[in-house]
Amino acid sequence: VEHGTLRTWVGVGGSPESVIRAARHGLPLMLAIIGGDPARFRPFVDLYHRALAEFGTGPQPVAQHSPGHIAETDDVAKEQVWPHYLQYVGRIGRERGWPPPTRESFEDAAGPEGALFVGSPETVAVKIARSARLLGLDRFSLKISQGALPHEHTMRAIELYGTEVAPRVRELLAEG
Repeated sequence: VEHGTLRTWVGVGGSPESVIRAARHGLPLMLAIIGGDPARFRPFVDLYHRALAEFGTGPQPVAQHSPGHIAETDDVAKEQVWPHYLQYVGRIGRERGWPPPTRESFEDAAGPEGALFVGSPETVAVKIARSARLLGLDRFSLKISQGALPHEHTMRAIELYGTEVAPRVRELLAEG
């Protein structure tokens, strides 16, 4: 519920057709970014804005949904999530024909330009602010649950997201 009304979002993962379909129906756009540099989705945001203008449906919000995990330090966050990420992404990869994840690919995805938002509150906040600026986001959604990640790690990540990450993202975006 958003401002007292139910808001429907259309999730897209990289198809120009799905971006145009969302614009045609005047629906907000949710970019499901699970791999690569989020910056590579900027052309889809631009296409969406052009299509909204062409269809005369008016401006709509743009959001990003990506997986991640937050802990006190980058190393702790990575160590907590890696075995579950390996299992979870490995299963999805087999279904979709992707190669199995490696520790190196995980580290790259968790790096500054990757789509995996794993690390300390500061690391995750900086990555979210970067995406928000690059893509002109109105909203960011973090998928915290990673496979069979223990409940206490998930709950701590949620706590850190609300108490440290979100306020820090607002600060970073206000700084310009």
